[in-house]
Amino acid sequence: MKHWKVNLYTVWFSQILSIMSFNFGMPFLPFYIQQLGITAPNDIKFYSGILNAAPAVTMAIMCPIWGIISDKYGRKLMLIRAMVFASFIIGATGMVANVNQLIILRLLQGVFTGTVTAAQILEAANTPKNRISYALGFLSSSTFIGQSIGPVIGGIVAEFVGYRVSFIIGGILMFFDFLLVLFVVKEEKHVVKENINSTEKKEKTSILSIFNVTAVSMLLVILFIRIGRTVFNPYIPIYVQEVTATTKGASGITGVINGILALMTAMSGLTLSKLGDKYDKYDKMKLLMIYLTLGTVFAIPLVCINKLWLFTLVLGSVFFITGGVEPMIMSITTEDTPVDKRGLLFGIQGTVGNIGFAVAPLLGGVISIKYSTNAILIFIPIFLLISALVVLSIIVHNSRHNFHSSLNLKNMFKS
Repeated sequence: MKHWKVNLYTVWFSQILSIMSFNFGMPFLPFYIQQLGITAPNDIKFYSGILNAAPAVTMAIMCPIWGIISDKYGRKLMLIRAMVFASFIIGATGMVANVNQLIILRLLQGVFTGTVTAAQILEAANTPKNRISYALGFLSSSTFIGQSIGPVIGGIVAEFVGYRVSFIIGGILMFFDFLLVLFVVKEEKHVVKENINSTEKKEKTSILSIFNVTAVSMLLVILFIRIGRTVFNPYIPIYVQEVTATTKGASGITGVINGILALMTAMSGLTLSKLGDKYDKYDKMKLLMIYLTLGTVFAIPLVCINKLWLFTLVLGSVFFITGGVEPMIMSITTEDTPVDKRGLLFGIQGTVGNIGFAVAPLLGGVISIKYSTNAILIFIPIFLLISALVVLSIIVHNSRHNFHSSLNLKNMFKS
């Protein structure tokens, strides 16, 4: 088996374990903080928003920094760093005495962890260009497989032995995951043979190439789709609690819902995102447009649904349709980015994505407190539609650019 495939499959499995570790307890934070003394309904919503936004804010700041360090010192090292710190932070989460300590740990989580971005950078730098869509789509499935298994097991554990034990088990699992990456993954070293002058020129060009029109537009799509896809997630436990009118068994139901949503996204990563390898950059844009438009249509009825099984089915369909968007975006932007600048690229994308992760729970918190938990669902199709319009604008821009280029070429031959 080729070396890049061995790395891909190993990192894929390690990411399943990694995301499982986080999701043994994190989806149940609204229930956990009730044990820490936060019991007023509006306070639960407020702190749920803060706790979900906290790691995203600090991670948004740190992503480009870790990306630059990975370009300079190695991608595997950054993945190991994220896993070691995650192991201790997840375990410590099960030992906090109050909600303020929990907020501090969530902030530190954003500073020192980030296994998903670290794994993406490693694979983007060690995968052949014509297989990047496949590799990133396949790798993204690991995130959602972990998200589908972790909450289910964590919910069962929490029901029988409590949330604290769920976090501690997650920390132990993450430590074993770190050992797997440390001893199995082998990073290829890319050596560019250039003279000093051309190296300096290439570096400047590479950095500027990250910020072309397409890349900036894709950053906007990442921002909006992250908000749209995650604005309701932190409030699923509260939604379940409101629909069932009890906290008894709510952890198990929440775990199953989160598991199904993650599984649908994983299936999308293994299927829809693979289509990207068959098309060029401009046809990939059209696929993005289709996914986002269909996702918008499917998301519209969510606000009217009051049965948990139907809600899960419809939202799961939305997650499946839109699950191939981000891997395809990463493939589009990676194609034109030099290998030695992909860490920076993914760092910037990570920053924008985490801004979305930070805005989503805060927006959801404000809406749920002012109106209702159910009202948050209105914003899923809104942000998916905005994402579709951004992609449409870049398709139109590229069509005009190609048209004018064709005219210029014809005029040149006539002259």
